[in-house]
Amino acid sequence: MSILELAVRIAIAFLTMLVLTRMMGRKELSQMTFFNFVSGIAIGSIGATLVVNSNLSIRNGVLALVGWSIFTIITGIIDIRSKKARTAIEGQPIILIKNGQIMEKELKKVRLDVDALNALLREKNVFSLSDVDYAIFETDGKLSVMKQESKQPPTKSDLNIPQNKSNVYSFSTEVITDGQVITSNLKKLNLDKQWLEQQLHLLGVDSVSDVFYAEVQKDGTLHIDNKGENQH
Repeated sequence: MSILELAVRIAIAFLTMLVLTRMMGRKELSQMTFFNFVSGIAIGSIGATLVVNSNLSIRNGVLALVGWSIFTIITGIIDIRSKKARTAIEGQPIILIKNGQIMEKELKKVRLDVDALNALLREKNVFSLSDVDYAIFETDGKLSVMKQESKQPPTKSDLNIPQNKSNVYSFSTEVITDGQVITSNLKKLNLDKQWLEQQLHLLGVDSVSDVFYAEVQKDGTLHIDNKGENQH
């Protein structure tokens, strides 16, 4: 391979990958799930092969990059529009600590040991399991932590500030996403679709399909985000 051909391959690979990564969106870098990670590695490998492997023609190398990127983009669109597809592709957040107790089965599912869990807790400035009320392992590999009430910053009640509402649940829970009811989460809250429909009616919403996202907040009220809102 001549120096001129190498320079051409580098330029073409660089420009092609730059355009394609911009088209695929920022999630590839800012919120990488396992799928995003594998996709990024694959695209990088194809780009490197295009540069250094003279047996791979420039045309075929560019086609491989474009083809893989198209599949990634299509998968991303399906991921956004379908809750079931999103679960199949990215998985679901998993509770690793509940009410201060380690969920051993869940820990094994995500292939973490106690030392690894402690390391993730330390990244959240938590140095003792006894300080944790809930810990949730997110789909991007990060750990979300809710500390025990005694370890949390001062609340309104601690400062003798009157509270309008009392908490019913430990944390907010999503019950509608992309117009689809998450019945499993409703059951966890001891609620049903009839309650949900009543709450939506009180908020002036006629159909679940009109709701982009809804969650039951800690005080038991329903917060909704209708489809089409905040669009410009």
